[in-house]
Parts: sequence; C-alpha cells; structure tokens
Amino acid sequence: MKFLFDFFPLILFFIAFKWQGIFVATAVAIASSVLQVVFYWLRYRRFETMHLVTLAVITVFGGATLLFKDDTFIKWKPTILNWLFALGFLASQYFGAKNFSQRLLEASISLPPPIWRRLNVSWVIFFLFLGMINLYVAYHYDTETWVNFKVFGLFFLTALFLVGQMVFLSRHVKEQPESRS
Repeated sequence: MKFLFDFFPLILFFIAFKWQGIFVATAVAIASSVLQVVFYWLRYRRFETMHLVTLAVITVFGGATLLFKDDTFIKWKPTILNWLFALGFLASQYFGAKNFSQRLLEASISLPPPIWRRLNVSWVIFFLFLGMINLYVAYHYDTETWVNFKVFGLFFLTALFLVGQMVFLSRHVKEQPESRS
C-alpha cells in the first residue's frame, strides 16, 4: 500500500498527461504532491523527508513550467531530485556515524563498514546516472517519449538496480544457524 501511496503523484501525472498534456499533468503532479504530504501528516502526524523534498522540487520546477509555459523545467525535475539524492547519500559518507544505506538497511542486514561504504557509493553513482539519462531522454526525444521514460523507464532501471543490489548483498549475508527447540 505504501508503494502505491508513494507513486500516487506519478500515476496521476501520467494519467493527466495522456488525457490533457504536459501542463495539466504538471498542475496535477503539484496538487497531488501537496495532497500526499497533507494526508501523510494527518494520518501519522509527521512528514516523510522524501515527500517533502519531492514536493519542493515539483513545486519549483513544475511552477516554472506553468509560469513560463515551457516543459523544459518539468523535464529537469527527475534529474534535480536524483542528484539531490546522490548528494545526500554522498554527504552521509562524511557526516554522521552511519551512511544512508546503513541507516536504511542495518535493521535487516549486518555488513562490515567497507561493504556499507561500497553500497552507499553505488547508490550515489546510480542516482547520478539516472539524472544524466533523464536529461539525455528529455533533450533527444519528444515530450511523450520523455513522460513514458520518466514513468516506466526510470522505474525499470530502479528495479533492475535493486535486483543487482540484492545479488550484491546476498554474497555478504551469513546464514543464521537453525535454532533447536
């Protein structure tokens, strides 16, 4: 359910784009991101950092798209968001006792510090790559192709990367001995 909630603005953006084009889709993405943050606050009395960062970026770049009637700004949004994530993961290498990867996964898996660092750096590289490939598609293809890539291509690349991460992590997981009752 959380998965659908997190992708709610993207799904509505895609539907609105197919229905009315990029400018209506951009307005829908902004409105649905606001609703997502408000709903989350009303339900849990706290904010998710990812929702707030996404809301800020979609408001700035989506707002510029609507204000200037230029879809270039909204096409930059995934790149800016991914590069902000890359920056966050990179900064976590140097500030604090644990990097982002370790903070996110240590409850599920125990790894030595060099592996946590390697895992974290792989996320930095991946987010940088997503940002670059988004710009390539945005500037070399039409808007409809870019929207399809944003919705399906970025999702597919992320899923593929996560599978690769699971394979990488599986080499470092030690089997738990069976407990005898």
